[in-house]
Amino acid sequence: MFVDPTERDRAKNDSLSADFYSQALEASKEFRKEYVTRKNIVKSAEMPMERSADGLIKHIIREEMNTKECCLDLYMQFIESGKATGTSRHLSEEVAFVIEGEGYDHHFDVNFHCADEFVWEWETTPKVFEWKAGDFIYIPPYCAHKRFNTSGIEARIVVMNSRMPRLMGFDWFDQLEPAKGFEDCWVPPED
Repeated sequence: MFVDPTERDRAKNDSLSADFYSQALEASKEFRKEYVTRKNIVKSAEMPMERSADGLIKHIIREEMNTKECCLDLYMQFIESGKATGTSRHLSEEVAFVIEGEGYDHHFDVNFHCADEFVWEWETTPKVFEWKAGDFIYIPPYCAHKRFNTSGIEARIVVMNSRMPRLMGFDWFDQLEPAKGFEDCWVPPED
């Protein structure tokens, strides 16, 4: 029998109670009221620039920017001629669209297995993917990656990541090395 008398008695005992379900209903109602006040359009002047460990970026959509987009973060990455980003990895897939410039990416694919805990191993020789203006770039989950600009102009690349893995408890995002000139922005990973 799945439910024994002890469990039946416990279900009717007033000393063990919670209101999680009611709280979730109330939170949903409040979210819908707040959601209609969020931005549908973000003007260019409202998109903040950031000196990050990955280089100079302009945030297009970010959770903190109070928009109706709840799942994606987008930013424009600026890479000076002859320079590169830092090396990072994150559990979300990354897609990018090259606005201008040309160069290549290094992708260090990850192999993992899970027995009692996750074991992650990255390839030591990167796969090289060349790109130019108009190209789409895909980066698999947790693949360590670095982007190089080989053109004579500043490269501009729109990058998109999903927030969903973080919300599911997989907030694994590391900057393995900083972009040159952005070392002051770097927080080294612990492992």
